[in-house]
Amino acid sequence: MKIRLKSLLVNDQEKALQFYTETLGFIKKTEIPMGEHRWLTVVAREEPDGVELVLEPTAFPPAQTFQQALFDAGIPYTAFEVDNLDEEYERLLAAGVVFSMPPAMMGPTRLAVFNDTCGNNIQIYQML
Repeated sequence: MKIRLKSLLVNDQEKALQFYTETLGFIKKTEIPMGEHRWLTVVAREEPDGVELVLEPTAFPPAQTFQQALFDAGIPYTAFEVDNLDEEYERLLAAGVVFSMPPAMMGPTRLAVFNDTCGNNIQIYQML
């Protein structure tokens, strides 16, 4: 058993694709039209054959409720590891990314949380 896909609810697939590729630096892996939505995935530039992040539309009302509840509570929907948290934080700030939590120590890691503009809080972290 392997992990190949990880779904991330997004309220706008096109906006999410732009943010996750142009701002965060992921690359588009798959795009398949599926009616009014798409099967849309991105991957880490350094791991093009790694885990695919599915930019999943929130077309199902319970998905919208779940996403909004997590966001309102300040809970990150998912987390991405970075090599240097301070550099990544500064790079994203310069790109206009809004952080709800600046870099802070949490146990054996440092982390920060930002708004992905598509309905989610996302955590970035660095293992120490």
